[in-house]
Amino acid sequence: MATALIILAAGMGTRMNSDLPKVLHEIAGAPMLVHAMKAGAALDPARTVIVAGHGADMVEKAAKAYDADVTIAIQSEQLGTAHAVAQARDALAGFDGDALVLYGDTPFIRPETLAAMTAARLTHDVVVLGFEAADPGRYGRLIMRGDQLDRIVEFKDASDQERAVTLCNSGVITADSATLLDLVAAVGNENAAGEYYLTDIIGIARARGLSATVVRCDEAETLGVNSRAELSRAEALFQQDARYQAQEDGVTLTAPETVFFAHDTVIGRDTVIEPNVVFGPGVTVESGAMIRAFSHLEGCHVARGGVIGPYARLRPGAELAEDVKIGNFVEIKNAQIAEGAKVNHLSYIGDATIGARSNIGAGTITCNYDGVFKHHTTIGQDTFIGSNTMLVAPVSVGDAAMTGSGSVVTKDVPAGALAVGRARQENKAGFAIRLFEKLKARKAKGS
Repeated sequence: MATALIILAAGMGTRMNSDLPKVLHEIAGAPMLVHAMKAGAALDPARTVIVAGHGADMVEKAAKAYDADVTIAIQSEQLGTAHAVAQARDALAGFDGDALVLYGDTPFIRPETLAAMTAARLTHDVVVLGFEAADPGRYGRLIMRGDQLDRIVEFKDASDQERAVTLCNSGVITADSATLLDLVAAVGNENAAGEYYLTDIIGIARARGLSATVVRCDEAETLGVNSRAELSRAEALFQQDARYQAQEDGVTLTAPETVFFAHDTVIGRDTVIEPNVVFGPGVTVESGAMIRAFSHLEGCHVARGGVIGPYARLRPGAELAEDVKIGNFVEIKNAQIAEGAKVNHLSYIGDATIGARSNIGAGTITCNYDGVFKHHTTIGQDTFIGSNTMLVAPVSVGDAAMTGSGSVVTKDVPAGALAVGRARQENKAGFAIRLFEKLKARKAKGS
């Protein structure tokens, strides 16, 4: 059975106190909306509809950056969740299959849970995701009659007896798409808030003789984010789970609570990660690497046996082959570094290619930007770049070549050659003493 996702992402999120739409606030380097889309993507949906409202242009841009095929439906007035789902009607025209309603501010629902809901749809017309709440608070209550879900009651409309129920509504729901849209069309707004509640479709479905049931999940999966404090809590929960999973996968974290992962970080077994390492989005580290303390990695690939840091920064486009060593206070950006090469100290390597086994001396800089364009530096294999070399791109240094320390290299260096590009040193006897005496006298006179 084909599945379509309807992801509700129209809310302003006033408690965030932000110009940014609530669903675009990030957890582990990705908007909450993307987390919801990733969970739904596990069902291989035939269509994905994002219902946007506040900041719709920004929401559309973020959604399409993750999946260019999504459709955006606009909810110009926020009149409730049933009204939001109804906005997906045109986008689902001609679709034959189930529709699953998710929420852009509920980032932690597991694919396995959604698969269980899909399985339950084989025997029930409508399936709702519920959870046993430790503190039911103001959640909507799921009122069961045997194994059937009889109705959903919002807290503000519930009786004292109904409020005593601890089985709560997550808001996630699935049904045949035509059935879902038909039920939504029948929802009224005769309630305390004057809104069109998606939850009302259960009562309508049961009155029509349709079956409904509940799939249960852990309460943590249903965590909704409505404030900065809840966003911080969600980040902490993500990191806690990511650290545990990394260790289960054979990664050593010497101080787990200080390591921060992105939503898509991939780390191979037998890699060791020292304290205070931060992974931005798009990082893959292969097995047996060492990421030393206070390093920051984003958009890069570290092959087997690499040693990074301490205090290293790998930026997007950094591609490191096996056994590459990147040392302290080194920054790599958009550069391919071949097997066994070393950039050990105080260097910037950007827009460059470095050959196998080459050694880049301390303080080396690839001068890649002329103020308008970026230019490439190519360094061959088995080269030795002397300390404090400035490589003014575009420039190349051939295999087994060398540069003298302190050189400014502006022309290509042939293979096997030594390039020295610095002014001849002159020693002026007694000049330093006379200069300091002159400066001190000037200072005394000025005071």
